[in-house]
Amino acid sequence: MNVLQNKSAIVTGGGAGIGLAIARLFAQSGARVLVTGRRQEAIEEAAASHPAITGFAADAGDPLAAEATVARAVELSRRLDILVNNAGAGQPEALADITAGSLDATFRTNVFGPALLAKAAVPHLRATKGSILNLSSTLGRKPIAGFSAYAASKAALEHLTRVWALELAPFGIRVNAIASGPVESDFLRDRMGFSDEEIATIKAKEIEMIPLGRRGVPDDIARWALALTHPERTWVTGQVLGIDGGFSL
Repeated sequence: MNVLQNKSAIVTGGGAGIGLAIARLFAQSGARVLVTGRRQEAIEEAAASHPAITGFAADAGDPLAAEATVARAVELSRRLDILVNNAGAGQPEALADITAGSLDATFRTNVFGPALLAKAAVPHLRATKGSILNLSSTLGRKPIAGFSAYAASKAALEHLTRVWALELAPFGIRVNAIASGPVESDFLRDRMGFSDEEIATIKAKEIEMIPLGRRGVPDDIARWALALTHPERTWVTGQVLGIDGGFSL
């Protein structure tokens, strides 16, 4: 269970849902984990859930947050082994409703933020031959009407994953991604802005489209996050692993 003993990890968007599940599993596996997020209360609750988790209030879409986040993780552990770009943003919008502001908000969190954070982390990951894990979505490859901006941002993140894997392989840094299917969390309400009635309808439709007959739970993703960042998985890089119950089929 201590496969990450003495390792240091950053998990963005770690205050709830998939990010929190990953942070807890990493901590239970021996890592010192820095979780970031915009909601101070959620970050404090996440930190209180395990003694090896530390909270750091930071907006993953803020260009100024990248260097500060990495500096805080290194301050805590004197090293950095794993970066998990989990924070995400987006809202349902038809093409006719897209604005420059909504595009900027989505891509700032889902593309620009991960890129700047990875750039800041690389010098430290080179020293530990660490890894980067990006959290994508089934929608990065499965077209769903009304989600073009969000889907495009995740497709961009997946291609960044492949390019970074090529660039960073000479330094022993592995870069992979998980394309998550629908997972039980507050994402539909807090990030997408749907009402309770709309959420119930969406969930029912999604279950009909998932061959395994259920929506996922955060631990479904966390287990694979640990597998892909495991220090002994040294021959896996540039991969985008779909964990979605068959939703992408």
